[in-house]
Amino acid sequence: MSGHSKWANIQHRKGRQDAKRGKMFTKAAKEIIIAAKSGGDPVGNPRLRAAIAAAKTVNLPKDKIDTAIRKGTGEDAGGDLTEGFYEGYGPGGVAVMVEVATDNKNRTVAEVRHLFTKHGGSLGENGSVGWMFERKGAISVDKNDYAEDRIMEAALEAGADDVLDDEDVWTIHTAMADFAAVRDSLEAAGIVMQSAELAMIPQTLTSVTASIGQKVLRLMDALDDNDDVQNVYANVEFPDDMPKE
Repeated sequence: MSGHSKWANIQHRKGRQDAKRGKMFTKAAKEIIIAAKSGGDPVGNPRLRAAIAAAKTVNLPKDKIDTAIRKGTGEDAGGDLTEGFYEGYGPGGVAVMVEVATDNKNRTVAEVRHLFTKHGGSLGENGSVGWMFERKGAISVDKNDYAEDRIMEAALEAGADDVLDDEDVWTIHTAMADFAAVRDSLEAAGIVMQSAELAMIPQTLTSVTASIGQKVLRLMDALDDNDDVQNVYANVEFPDDMPKE
């Protein structure tokens, strides 16, 4: 199972998503702010349209969505954020990408570097692992609740690239421009999504043992807990004997 999906599923089983609801709101709002810097009209701004769709999935209130858009376009104060990626290697040589949105790049890079080192990894140069990932929409649906045919019909007809059997979820990948349409199609079909986001999808995977996999998960968790970190991605393929909890 690929790294981001496995990590997200473990978090979901532990109830961490509910515990981190405030941070989920913050992340969603930051993505809207950054996306709106290229224009506040979602019709002509695919990234903003996708960011709004992802924000609705975590139930970010409409007034907060509107406020974030105004911050991004400069109509309101508070939009002074810089986005970026830090690239490095985790335990077992796993490639890791850390997406950030920060108002202090020096603070953020120092903290990210410390976390890599603390958890057995190393921060790399720009471009060291980024070529292994592609920006796509990623939607997860509980496999126990829906048959594959129903998911494929709603997703593929709306323009999804693929529907993957990812352990206990269906994972749907889309081009960034098609993300909102696929999400809306699933919602219209009455399908409840566990998550829906723009993600960096690895093109190749690195297999690890269960013990190394646990170390990778701890690194990903530690990075995700940082206030400036939006998302963490790894090209890790976890073994079947990885613990469920």
